[in-house]
Amino acid sequence: MSRIAEIADAVGTPFYLYDGDVLQARLEEFEAAFDGVPHQTCYAVKANDALALIAIAARAGLGADIVSGGELVKALRAGIPADRIVFSGVGKRREEIRAAIEAEIRSLHVESLGELEVVAEEARVAGRKVAVAVRLNPDVTADTHAYVATGSAQSKFGLRFEEALVALERAALDEALEPVGISFHIGSQLFDLAQIKVAVERASELWAAAAERGVALRDLDAGGGLGVPYEGGEPIDVEAYASVLAKASARLDAELLLEPGRWLVAPAGTFVTRVLYVKDAPGRRIAVCDGGMNDLIRPALYSAYHPIEVVAPAARPAGVVDVVGPVCESGDFFALGRELPLPEPGDLLAVRLAGAYCRVMSSTYNARPLCAEVLAEGGAWRVIREHGSVADLAAGERFEAEERARR
Repeated sequence: MSRIAEIADAVGTPFYLYDGDVLQARLEEFEAAFDGVPHQTCYAVKANDALALIAIAARAGLGADIVSGGELVKALRAGIPADRIVFSGVGKRREEIRAAIEAEIRSLHVESLGELEVVAEEARVAGRKVAVAVRLNPDVTADTHAYVATGSAQSKFGLRFEEALVALERAALDEALEPVGISFHIGSQLFDLAQIKVAVERASELWAAAAERGVALRDLDAGGGLGVPYEGGEPIDVEAYASVLAKASARLDAELLLEPGRWLVAPAGTFVTRVLYVKDAPGRRIAVCDGGMNDLIRPALYSAYHPIEVVAPAARPAGVVDVVGPVCESGDFFALGRELPLPEPGDLLAVRLAGAYCRVMSSTYNARPLCAEVLAEGGAWRVIREHGSVADLAAGERFEAEERARR
């Protein structure tokens, strides 16, 4: 019996399976590329916020890139030191900013002049001098899906060059603030180093302009976004990527901050679902599974491709298959028109490269409880998040009849 089948029998489907050994190997490969370069790698918690996975990153010496107060709590709980945490995000709530200041994180990355004012106000209330970095919008259009491109001039993220310079100058003049760096992030699924080089050059220009005005900085945050070849092809050259950034940081005498997420954790994850029913349509077989877009929304949201394997005990004839879920939406699918061994009811399907932006984007749509998560390490496995329950779905809800009954 395969490990997937063993876990499915014990835990039930659907579930996410993470390979901790793969994640550890990816962490080591990434860190080796930056060996000898002053840097701090900050795991992008938004990619996968499972505490057990964040803890692996913490043990490897990584910090965390967070985008919410909830991620701050999870990063700290998993063992990430506060002085290795950077807080990105275009819409931080005042209470989230307050919590970050109280925790004394490494830096808050501001994305508007209004946000800078709020950080300064909260810093004065707390009686602390708060480190801030300014996120530059480098006006670089990444060759990626429009929904995950974040560096163009039309994007909601970051500040234009002139505004970013103003923000740095204002922070330098405010006794409650300490400007420490510049950050940028042009998008996800990046494979073209030329686009990254352009962004680095524009950040370097801003760094130099700030220095001319007497604003001394420490951190050059190059964001994340390294691509994963879901459909095959050549992976991005991490050593070449590191070389580009190392040269820039050496010129500026800066410490690099890096925010990988997908590249680290996507290959470590597999979504496992079971085929409930099959039916044949003209030219194809439709496999209806117990997992759906509420569990893994990327194909519906981005038309994203994930490799899929039929976990079958014997060889099967192949054919064209639509792999769909139980949710009442036509967009509820994992693959359409995919050439696969023809599935049968009861078969397990393994949806690969599902460690990033999958479980974290799941929902309880159609009142379907959240699925379980399992971590495998060193030949053993354990459940790191139990299946949700129907009771969970109504937790916290109130309605009139219930209120009357309580009286």
